[in-house]
Amino acid sequence: MESYKKLLLANKAWVQDRMNVQPSFFEESSKTQKPEFLWIGCSDSRVPAEEVTGTEPGELFVHRNIANLVIHTDLNMLSVLQYAVEVLKVRHVIVCGHYNCGGVANAITHKHLGLINKWLRHIKDVYRFHDRELSAIPDGQARFDRLVELNVLEQVQNLAQTSIVQHAWQLEHAPTIHGWVYDLRSGYLKEIAMIKPGTPLDDIYRFEFDEADHS
Repeated sequence: MESYKKLLLANKAWVQDRMNVQPSFFEESSKTQKPEFLWIGCSDSRVPAEEVTGTEPGELFVHRNIANLVIHTDLNMLSVLQYAVEVLKVRHVIVCGHYNCGGVANAITHKHLGLINKWLRHIKDVYRFHDRELSAIPDGQARFDRLVELNVLEQVQNLAQTSIVQHAWQLEHAPTIHGWVYDLRSGYLKEIAMIKPGTPLDDIYRFEFDEADHS
């Protein structure tokens, strides 16, 4: 049997399991979604958001890209963020990185990887921002792990610096932003950052909104 056909068969089994537990599951879930969380994670196949958090369909709104980056010119990510915050009214946005991330690993090499060089450049910048701290870590794996964490911390800040999040803070006093790291070696999630609504930001990144501005 060709491998892709196994996916189709697995889908049929999954549907039957769902129907056995809750016959109205698909009818109900097709009507609307009201997730409380936006998950911005890595595209790595070993880090499925719903699996590692034990959540059900409809509980997470998910965006994934290489190395879980939040880039202020990425219209794809920004569109997801705006929809999640302004339409779905999520209460929490989670940036989740993971140890042994291939994107982070390649960013700290001198390999020429074509188009992806442009994407990984953002992680190289994170390394440069924290060069003193990282250079002081003698163990290579520990240095790699710390860069994964620092990358998540940077993306959490990038989220808070968006006008989308700041406007929602003003109007809804939400969302709270979280930075987590998933450990492939143990299966556990590690909390490393949290920014609550209204947290003061560096002044240069702060937006002021007209009370009549709902755009």
